[in-house]
Amino acid sequence: MNTGGIKHHGHRAVAALLLCLFALTFTQAKVKNRRKPAGDNRVYLLHADRLHYDQKINPNAQIASGNVSFSHNGARLTCDSAYYYEQSNSFEAFGHVKMRQGDTLQLTGDYAYYDGDDMMAIARRNVVLTHRGSKLYTDSLNYDRLYNVGYFFEGGKLVDGKNVLVSDWGQYDTEAKEAVFNYNVKLTSPSYVIDTDTMYYYTNDGMAHVKGPSTITNKGSVVNTEDAHYDTKHERAQLYGRSEIRDGKKTIIGDSLFYDSEKKISRGYHNVLYVDEENKNMFKGDYGMYNETTGYGEATRNAVFIDYSQKDTLWVHADSFKIYTFNINTDSVYRKVHAFDKVRAYRVDVQAVCDSLVGDSRDSCMTMYKDPIVWNGGQQLVGEEIRVYMSDSTIRWAHVVGQAFSIQGVAGTTDKYNQMSSNEMMAYFKKGQIDWFQAVKNVCSVYYAEDDKDSTLIGMNDMQSDTLRMFFTPQRELYKIWAPAANATFYPISQIPPEKRLLKGFAWFDYVRPLNKDDIFNYRTKKKGTELKATPKRQLPKSKYSSLGGPALAAKKNQEVAAADSIKAQNSGNGSPSLMKLSEAASKEVDPGSVSPAKNAAVVDSISASTKTIEADGSIPASTKAAELADSISSAVNKVAETVKDAVAAPQVTGGSSGNSSGNSSGNSSGNSAGNSAGENSASGNSDVKASASETSSVENSVGEQDSKSIKKED
Repeated sequence: MNTGGIKHHGHRAVAALLLCLFALTFTQAKVKNRRKPAGDNRVYLLHADRLHYDQKINPNAQIASGNVSFSHNGARLTCDSAYYYEQSNSFEAFGHVKMRQGDTLQLTGDYAYYDGDDMMAIARRNVVLTHRGSKLYTDSLNYDRLYNVGYFFEGGKLVDGKNVLVSDWGQYDTEAKEAVFNYNVKLTSPSYVIDTDTMYYYTNDGMAHVKGPSTITNKGSVVNTEDAHYDTKHERAQLYGRSEIRDGKKTIIGDSLFYDSEKKISRGYHNVLYVDEENKNMFKGDYGMYNETTGYGEATRNAVFIDYSQKDTLWVHADSFKIYTFNINTDSVYRKVHAFDKVRAYRVDVQAVCDSLVGDSRDSCMTMYKDPIVWNGGQQLVGEEIRVYMSDSTIRWAHVVGQAFSIQGVAGTTDKYNQMSSNEMMAYFKKGQIDWFQAVKNVCSVYYAEDDKDSTLIGMNDMQSDTLRMFFTPQRELYKIWAPAANATFYPISQIPPEKRLLKGFAWFDYVRPLNKDDIFNYRTKKKGTELKATPKRQLPKSKYSSLGGPALAAKKNQEVAAADSIKAQNSGNGSPSLMKLSEAASKEVDPGSVSPAKNAAVVDSISASTKTIEADGSIPASTKAAELADSISSAVNKVAETVKDAVAAPQVTGGSSGNSSGNSSGNSSGNSAGNSAGENSASGNSDVKASASETSSVENSVGEQDSKSIKKED
């Protein structure tokens, strides 16, 4: 008998029992009310090539060796050799230990102690627990067959398909298919890595629940969370406890975040913050979502857009923000951002309100709709639409469309305003500062003139024009006003009529203006009656074919063509010239430039009269006599002949231009001196008005002189 090998095994068994003392204590403490197994609970030794006693080695055990096999309560265990303690209903197994339970669970290792009364297997060294498609690797495992739970405490690795999970300590419930891992936990798959202190992993559906400070790295994005559920099969994450997702220079933070990696959809709830460090902007709100596949996103519930790319931060609030991406993943990709319902914006130097706003990346244009108002310092701008064109977050030019009205308070006063109204206004900027300004169509303006010496107000200029241009210095000071065909009236400061102080439609909306970044949430409406009135849109007159469509329209047109051909044939048969030939003959003989408009009108009226007898469908009424039609055409021919004769006899005009010379322009002025009365000026040419006391008092009358000055100054 080789007692040395058995003696060596005995010493190792004692050491192993001491090492697992803590695990047994923990297990017994965890299951205080441990139930007893039902039925026959005896451990049976089924086979051994050799069985004997040796009191020196182990007086309490039968020593079995060679193809040893045990069975207990549905489980079968095999090994190279064993100590069988029949009295305590237990055994120790050595070498190639393998335990099978049904066809779903298998435990292998170098050593195992099995207690039949507690149904507890203690396995050590190179332990592998296989359950269905999952495998747990460790050096120390206590497997409780009564509760189907395995505990490891010297490091372990769980392999579930493509997922590999390692930790310092953990347990695996084969019945619930739940694994709990603690301390230095890492879950690795081909596309992501999870690092945490505590993880609950479910092998049946691949769900992982992490607790405590955790990091999830997935294809370049990093998730920081303290409470998350992750679907490893479909790569879906549910993050709680103020989690953060960072993808390059873009970060999203929220109390609750949901991410579907397959569909590439992200959602955030409660205190959601999206930060784009590259473009230096962010979104805040209580709900946000983004679809990476379609490029669609939205933010709502206290939503705020913040841009900090410039010197001062811009804050924009609306009930909802939506982003649409077109031609995504192509070279022609572009985006549109919609903000709607109660839009309010604040920056130190500019504020704005409107009902809705649309931004288009193609032309970097931001359009404000429905009663938009923009404030810049002491200036207020309103219109039906306001379009702002940007370049690298810097304004290039702005366009006010429909019922444009600009108001600017005069410095040092509370009741005087420089005003301008027109159909449209355009403002052009250089390096973020206004360079020049233009108003077109139905321009009305009221501007106060200052003394160049002491900046005191000396009068008010009331002017009407079709176009008005204003030019500014880099310090935003007005230095020139240009207007063609302007009618201007200058009133000394003491003789301004009260009804002339304010233009029609004047309204000062300082009570609507956002006061700070927090005031953008406090929506205030305009006072009743001050809203812009909708302007009626001009509609094209309806065609006589508007009620017809498809085959009916084609049939109607074919009928008219046939009728016209019939008339032409009749005229040709009677030897009478057709109207078309008559027109061609007239156009060849007469130079259109040499015939007066009055003569042309007479010819047109005559030809029109000759064709009144022809019905709309091209037929001639039976009551119309051929002689009457011939007379009408003959009269038209005579008119053409007279026109040709007059054109030949008329003297030729050289130069090809018409208009009034400077001597024909008229200017009317009336009034006393600037200190006592008002002066009125009417100019038919271009007016170039300086923003100073000496040049705002009158408008020059000479058309040619003012045209040349205007062109030079404008250039």
